Amino acid sequence: MKESQTVIIGAGIGGLVSAALLSARGIPVTVLEKEKAAGGKVRQLDVDGSSIDAGPTVFTMRGVIDDIFQASGVRTDDYLKLNRADLLARHAWNRDERLDLFADTAKSADAIGQFAGAEAATGFCNFSNEAKRIFDILDQPLLNNSKVSWPLPLMWRIGLWRAGDLRAIRPYESLWKVLGEHFHDQRLRQLFGRYTTYCGSSPFQAPATLMLIAHVESQGVWKIEGGMSALANALESIARKNGARFRYGAKVLQILISRKQTRGVRLETGEDFEAQSVICNADPSALGSGLFGAAAGKATRPMPSSRRSLSAMVWLAKSKTKGFPLDHHNVFFSSNYRKEFADIKSGTPPENPTAYVCRLGSEEPDTQQRLQIIVNAPANGDTKIYAPKERERCTSNMLRSLEKRGLSLEPDFPHKLVTPTDFSTLFPATGGALYGRASHGWAASFLRPGSRTRIRGLYCAGGATHPGAGVPMAALSGRLASEAVLSDRISMRWFHRRAIAGGMSMRSAMTNATG
Repeated sequence: MKESQTVIIGAGIGGLVSAALLSARGIPVTVLEKEKAAGGKVRQLDVDGSSIDAGPTVFTMRGVIDDIFQASGVRTDDYLKLNRADLLARHAWNRDERLDLFADTAKSADAIGQFAGAEAATGFCNFSNEAKRIFDILDQPLLNNSKVSWPLPLMWRIGLWRAGDLRAIRPYESLWKVLGEHFHDQRLRQLFGRYTTYCGSSPFQAPATLMLIAHVESQGVWKIEGGMSALANALESIARKNGARFRYGAKVLQILISRKQTRGVRLETGEDFEAQSVICNADPSALGSGLFGAAAGKATRPMPSSRRSLSAMVWLAKSKTKGFPLDHHNVFFSSNYRKEFADIKSGTPPENPTAYVCRLGSEEPDTQQRLQIIVNAPANGDTKIYAPKERERCTSNMLRSLEKRGLSLEPDFPHKLVTPTDFSTLFPATGGALYGRASHGWAASFLRPGSRTRIRGLYCAGGATHPGAGVPMAALSGRLASEAVLSDRISMRWFHRRAIAGGMSMRSAMTNATG
């Protein structure tokens, strides 16, 4: 029996993973993307004749990608060149206050001891052990599994005999508070609090559960030759090899619903695509806000603007640098972290910001470097236009923050500045929020939309869905969406087989994939 197709809206990482996995199982797949290339937030923009990564730059949890490539019938090394970094990130507070963290935990402990003393090194070891325990508790039950509610369903997955583990993930305490138990040095508290920004959240409001992010990064950070876009291109190639079709410049106007069941999609051009299942690799807020039609809007709730994660001011730049030995990942901390997040909460880009600088490529030190510079900002791009004067002010604040900590760029360096307004235009119904729902409060991790929606045959994938933000989590969301599609197809076959007199049998998705 010929399989009916699955349509995937959006060629971000989640959608690409779903396309690769479903097509490998024999499901006809069509990916519809409104932009001109694959990647979603993983994209490159041209600055003064050079392509510069304009999206995620940190690649962790390599095992997630290895497993996805293997399940798609290929080897990672045949598509990507990955180099594991010895140095995770370089941090600075002032010109003479610098600290490197390493993939080798013992090496990091030694560096912290030299930076802040033996007590701080012990605190780091205790913190690392607690972060690992939290990760180990949640890895399979939550991160690698479908969405679950709190607390009893999660407890069931963890194991009813492991009640202590539920307390150990510390959901009711803020990360900032718990960091104070491990670090008396406020610089270290600031450093490890920054990991909440990986999912667009404030360390003062996010639960201590999120210290697991530090453990994830300590397990390895890889550099991808060609930048993160090489990952998106590889996934597209694998999906095409398995039979998936791609249409670019194809904006979906409406998800077609009939009797609470997905029937396909309609493009802005009026063209219809029939489909048994549709995976929406867009922010679920776009669904809930009715941007894919009123009927599809019932699939999930719109997210209030007060629940949005952080947005960002992102400079894509080319410049000679001096005064600071840049590594690949560099963080220049503000002098008042609490004030910085208070500014953002009030709707204003911080006057004294922490700035992340990614040095892309390996140009010679005395030549122009390709840089991505990020400052956290409020997700108000749908209500606020960043006019030229404000853009100039934000650029001046960023440069002043870098210079105070030892890094200087050329005057009038070539650059493009991407604001929350630009992100809001690129990702409608988000206000420019880059990570979906903010992870604030004990229940936030359980409130992200899961793969399945309220409408049969309509699924979600991407960094704004379960299990969370970031490239590996978006990839996991794509895997979970593909598993939900396959599982529901098998369930429907079983239903129809039992419903028909005489018990007509049908081949399963597994049989079709391997036959």
